[in-house]
Amino acid sequence: MTAIAFCRTWRLSQSPARAAQKRLASTSTTPPPLLLKLRRDLKTAMQEKDKNRLNVLRGLIADVTTAAKTSNPINTDMHVLSLLRKRTAAGREAAAEFAKGGRPDLKQNEDAQVSVLEEYAGGVETIGDDEIMTRIGDIVNSASMSQESGQTLNKGTVMKKLIGPGGTLEGKPVEKANVARLVDVALGDPSR
Repeated sequence: MTAIAFCRTWRLSQSPARAAQKRLASTSTTPPPLLLKLRRDLKTAMQEKDKNRLNVLRGLIADVTTAAKTSNPINTDMHVLSLLRKRTAAGREAAAEFAKGGRPDLKQNEDAQVSVLEEYAGGVETIGDDEIMTRIGDIVNSASMSQESGQTLNKGTVMKKLIGPGGTLEGKPVEKANVARLVDVALGDPSR
C-alpha cells in the first residue's frame, strides 16, 4: 500500500459519519430483569452440570439473541414471558407427540423442560384477570354513558383505551393477548 492510499483510507476511517456509526453501535438498552436472571442461572446450571436446565436456558437466550436482530427485539419482561409461554406450549405439544409415538424417554425429557419453563414463567408478576376486567368494565360503562355521541364500542376502541398511549394499563405488566381475550369476553364475543 502506498503512502497516498494509506492516507485516503485513514481519512475515510476518521470521518464524522464513521464516528457517529461507532457511537450508535455502542449505545444499548438495559436488558429486562428476567433475562438477567436467565443469564445468571445459565452460569449456575453450567457449574452444577444440570443438563436439562442448561439446554432450556441456552435455547431461551438463543431465541432472545435472534429476536434482537429483528425489528421487534425482546426488551421487557412481558416479551420474555411471551417467549416462555410459547416455548412451554411447543414443549407440551412435543411431549404429546412423543407419547403418541411410543417414546416415553423423550416425553419425560420434554416434560422436564416444560417444568423448567413454567418455573420461570411463574416468577413474572402480572396484573390479574380481575383487575383487568374491572378496568374493562369502567371503559365499557363510560362508553355506554357517552353512547349518544355516536361513538361505537368495539374491541379496537377498548384495547386502545386500555393499552394505548395514555391508557389505563399502559406500561403495566400485562399480556396483550390476555387483555384481548378478556375484552372479547366483556363485549360478548361468542367465538372466545
